[in-house]
Amino acid sequence: MLLNLSDVLGEQHKTIEREIPVEMDSFVHEGTSYPVLSKEPLSLKVEHIKNRELLITGKNRITVEIPCDRCLEPVKTELMLDFCKNVDLDMSDGEQPEELDETNYIDGYELDAEQLLRNEVLIGWPTKILCRDDCKGICNVCGQNLNRGTCNCEDTGLDPRMSVIRDVFKNFKEV
Repeated sequence: MLLNLSDVLGEQHKTIEREIPVEMDSFVHEGTSYPVLSKEPLSLKVEHIKNRELLITGKNRITVEIPCDRCLEPVKTELMLDFCKNVDLDMSDGEQPEELDETNYIDGYELDAEQLLRNEVLIGWPTKILCRDDCKGICNVCGQNLNRGTCNCEDTGLDPRMSVIRDVFKNFKEV
């Protein structure tokens, strides 16, 4: 959804406060599409600071289904987004000092709320997702989910140079 910024950039510098419905049904990250299970409207506030510099604050809660990093079971992940952006529309993204944020979601006098939300979801994206803390993952030979049961695959994770010692332990269980 596009939000017109002409009121806040005009001479009266009116602050814009809106609840914007989120249209996102899935989030694409690194070539994979993740379904959005639930979403709240984006609460957005745009204020004038000086010249063409704006302060954009927003809050949103979105729930995405992400596979567990160990066993690939789907995990409902809630992302709480609470952001504050300071942007200067007179400068391009490359010219802006570090204290100012990028503006790839603003084109002229229009703010693309969906692009802003996608940026914030990407920033808040978790680095590691686990279905539970003690997740055992999957067997690297047959793909069996080890949380549901064991498999009969031989443990090939050991160093082959240690096979002589492994044979000693197999032959002498008392050791």
